[in-house]
Amino acid sequence: MIFENILLAVQELSTLETLLFMSIGTLAGLVAGAIPGFTIAMAIVLTLPFTFSMPPAQGLATMMGVFVGGLSGGLMSGILTGIPGTPSSVATTFDGFPMARNGRPGLALGIGVWASFFGGTISAVLLVTLAPQLAQIGLEFQPSDYFMLVLFALTITASLAGENLTKGLIAGALGLLIATIGEDEASGIARFTFGFDDMRQGFSFLPVLIGLFAFSQLLTDLEDRVKAKKALSEDGSSAVRVEHLAAIKIVLSQWVNLLRSSFIGVFTGVLPAAGSSISNILAYDQAKKASKTPEKFGTGCAEGIVAPESANNATAGGALITMMALGIPGDIVTAVMLGALLIHDVVPSPSFVTEEPVLAYSMFLAFFVANFLMIALQSGALRLFVLVTKVRMYILAAIILAYCGIGVFALNNIEYDMWTLFLFGILGYVLRKLGFPLAPIILGVVLGHIAELWLARATAISTSVLPFIIQPWSMFFLILAVFSVFFSSYQDNLGKKTWTLFYTPALTAAMSVPMFLMEGTARPILGVILLLLSGFLLNRARQQGWKVNPADAEGPRLLEG
Repeated sequence: MIFENILLAVQELSTLETLLFMSIGTLAGLVAGAIPGFTIAMAIVLTLPFTFSMPPAQGLATMMGVFVGGLSGGLMSGILTGIPGTPSSVATTFDGFPMARNGRPGLALGIGVWASFFGGTISAVLLVTLAPQLAQIGLEFQPSDYFMLVLFALTITASLAGENLTKGLIAGALGLLIATIGEDEASGIARFTFGFDDMRQGFSFLPVLIGLFAFSQLLTDLEDRVKAKKALSEDGSSAVRVEHLAAIKIVLSQWVNLLRSSFIGVFTGVLPAAGSSISNILAYDQAKKASKTPEKFGTGCAEGIVAPESANNATAGGALITMMALGIPGDIVTAVMLGALLIHDVVPSPSFVTEEPVLAYSMFLAFFVANFLMIALQSGALRLFVLVTKVRMYILAAIILAYCGIGVFALNNIEYDMWTLFLFGILGYVLRKLGFPLAPIILGVVLGHIAELWLARATAISTSVLPFIIQPWSMFFLILAVFSVFFSSYQDNLGKKTWTLFYTPALTAAMSVPMFLMEGTARPILGVILLLLSGFLLNRARQQGWKVNPADAEGPRLLEG
């Protein structure tokens, strides 16, 4: 029966007209993602009216192309200009832009493209095979669980702080403070507005993001007159060539990082309202923690490109799982797609796959095909886009700033967003000069609103703190958050201090506790395995006389959370 439904879905998508519309949608998504300020959500909203007259499978396949293309498009501007085209490509700039600056823009782009492709493909396979099962995990989550998830994500600030932990934590706190400005979404009370009515709306994320990353970077590039008259890359035609073969070898050689990041992306996508803006940062953080050379992150490290790009494309598959199986949109894009389904008289539900099998499998296959269209179209577009590196910096800066201004103004059509861009551009420039990392600020701004919203919902249900501790998923993320805070110290002292011998056994033992509290049989069994692993590690350390091994400091770091 499944095979028959798949064949019918293939027939729906294999028409020349459908493939043409999917290609146009994918290309539109790539362009939208590459333009800072022009979000994927905006692109797919503009696409929606054109799908009304299409058959359901064709219309949804077209929007699927926009979705996948948009997630990958952000890496082009992020790597070549240091300006993330979309929130899902923020972490890509951490290593992608330095690699481009170091004379390898073609390799950086190639790694980003193929990591996106493999992450999306893995997600597509999981979408087909595990949709109902994974959707049930999202159904288990309560508001307190979401808050603890975001709290865990906020602990990543310590990992993104670089060499100066204090400045990194201050930057993260500043990001959280920025997120509190404006009206409280729960109560409607204005905060930190200082009598300015415009500030009641707070600061939109995109103007803040573009100001901190783009405007501040442009000011830094232009302060040196000699540097301003040079192109980003001046080493001839080799800079224009996208190094596909080398990139594929690098991505496949990091298969552990690729799989881990893809699974992080799928899991995050399954959780409603989480999205790729969280998954790409989570994956980057875990890649850094598991790396043998974490000090290379931020300098143009291939691991730092593979992780966020595979995660953000994998998130799409997870978000589609929640949307199709539960009717709960994982982000703005899937909310629009949910609206498209309802327009076509299709109501997503846990029985959607069984009641509408042909349409369901059409969407599965469309997502799968869209990844192949993305790799084909982006490979051609990159050759043109990488020519950006041949333009003199002062010309490039003027054009980029103009497009940033247009994109920011088009967001809400208000002058206030332009001033936000300017203000945070100056702030970002000053913080760069003072040695403060900008990544924790962005993380605080992104997650601050989400954390506050879920905290308000959780406290509306119960004023007790117990749900944040005793509920299985809340306990799970709380444990990860606590151990994540101390992970930087663990890395620094690995192979030097005796207490590091207890870190991994304590982590695995602690993670077993929420597993025992969860329903079903699979998770308690996993809890037993974690507990046995903890005992095994402790016994091995005891047999070795509780002696630290300096060689461990050079080995892989372990944090499987």
